[in-house]
Amino acid sequence: MEGELRVDHRDFAGFERKSIPTSEVRIEVWVAGNGPPVLLLHGFPQTHVMWHRVAPRLAERFTVVCPDLRGYGASEKPPGDPRHERYSKRAMARDQAEVMSALGFERFAVVGHDRGARVAHRMALDFPSRIQRVALLDILPTLSIFEGINQRVAMGYYHWFFLSQPYDLPERLIGYDPDFYYGWCLRSWSGGGLEAFDGQALASYLAAMRDPAAIHASCEDYRAGATIDLEHDRADAAKRIESPLLVLWGEHIVSDRTFDPEEVWDRRAQIVGGRGLECGHFLAEERPSEVVRELHDFLGK
Repeated sequence: MEGELRVDHRDFAGFERKSIPTSEVRIEVWVAGNGPPVLLLHGFPQTHVMWHRVAPRLAERFTVVCPDLRGYGASEKPPGDPRHERYSKRAMARDQAEVMSALGFERFAVVGHDRGARVAHRMALDFPSRIQRVALLDILPTLSIFEGINQRVAMGYYHWFFLSQPYDLPERLIGYDPDFYYGWCLRSWSGGGLEAFDGQALASYLAAMRDPAAIHASCEDYRAGATIDLEHDRADAAKRIESPLLVLWGEHIVSDRTFDPEEVWDRRAQIVGGRGLECGHFLAEERPSEVVRELHDFLGK
C-alpha cells in the first residue's frame, strides 16, 4: 500500500505525520515547529526526506510543513490522463494550497527545489494573495528552458525529453532497473556523487521510486511540463510573481550556465536575493547550513 511505504528519515522523528485529503488526492505531510508557516516542496526523484538537513533547523523558528507531492513518496498517485492535467503544476499547486488550508494556514511562505520549485512558481502565480514569500532552489522557468534550447542545454536536460515520451516507453525502460536509473540521476546531478547523500535518505528515495505508480507519476509530471504546463505558462506570460523572491542555484550545474538565473527571474519577479552555492543540484543536502542561513535571513524579514 502506498500509504504504508516507509520513506521516513530519522531527522523527522520530531515531526507529526498527517494524511490530508484534498479535492482530488490524498497528500501525506510531516509538520513540526512553531511560528510563521513555511511549506517545503521536494524535487525529482526524491520525497520530503530531501529536507532532512534543513527542516529540523527551520522548525526551531517556523512551523514547517513537508509534504510528498502528488505522485511521489507516500502521497496518492493517480493515473495519468490524455492532457496530463492531473500532473500539471497547476493541479499540484492546488493540492498544496488545500493542504495549507486544512492545516489552518491561509498565508504562508513556500520554498521549492527542482519540480517542487516549479510547483512553488505556479502557486505564486495562481495564489498570489496567499503566498507571503517564495524561494526557488536551482530552477529556471520551464518556459525559458524550452524556448532557449541549444545543444548544451538539451544535453543537460536530456531527461526532460526522455521522461516526457509517450506512455509507456520511459516507464518500461526505467522499470527494468529503477535503482540504476534514479541512482544515476542523483549521482550525476550532485556535486559529490552519491556520497553527497545520507545513506538512509538515499535508500528512502530509491525505495519510493521502485513503485511502478511512482515511476508513472514522475513521467506524467514531465509530460505535463512539456505540454499543459507550457500552455499555462504562455497564458500567464505577462504575470509577475508578486511575492518577494529568493533564488539559489548550484554553481556546478553547467547546463544552466547558458542562462543568468538572476537576470531570468528578475523579469518575472522582484528578486530580493539570489546567488549560486558551491555545489551541484541538491543544495539542501550538499550545502544545508548555507541554505538554512539564506532561508532564515529571507523568511525572517
